[in-house]
Amino acid sequence: MASTYETLRADIIVSMKARDSATTLALRTADAAIKRAAMDANKEIDEPLTIATFRKAVKNLADAKAEFAKGGRADLVAANEAEIRILEKYLPKGLDAATVEALINEAIASTGAQSKKEMGKVIGALKQHPDAALIDFGAVSKLVQAKLP
Repeated sequence: MASTYETLRADIIVSMKARDSATTLALRTADAAIKRAAMDANKEIDEPLTIATFRKAVKNLADAKAEFAKGGRADLVAANEAEIRILEKYLPKGLDAATVEALINEAIASTGAQSKKEMGKVIGALKQHPDAALIDFGAVSKLVQAKLP
């Protein structure tokens, strides 16, 4: 099976041949961001780097979309939504809520965290988990805070 990055590169060619300028622009921007992230980290392009870059791009687009909505710019909101849909195709499906809940409980138990001051230990333990790439740490942070006194 081809890596996510290889799939992205192939899809750029397909979108160029189809003369789909919006998709081509979004995919080329993502490709450039992945290459830049690899250069900044001084390492080869691999699956975790690619997924992390896609997640960051989607998050930035969602934040910008919220700002555009506040400003009443429906045209830019629609453009960002379209770009988010294009990029989300490359992200792996996240873990379901029950699995995330179980991972949080396991991390709290393994670290022995007793208060919110020890939340960093729990998040650190979750980041070491094999499924860490599938975890939305923004949402998990709120769940961990709710569980710790």
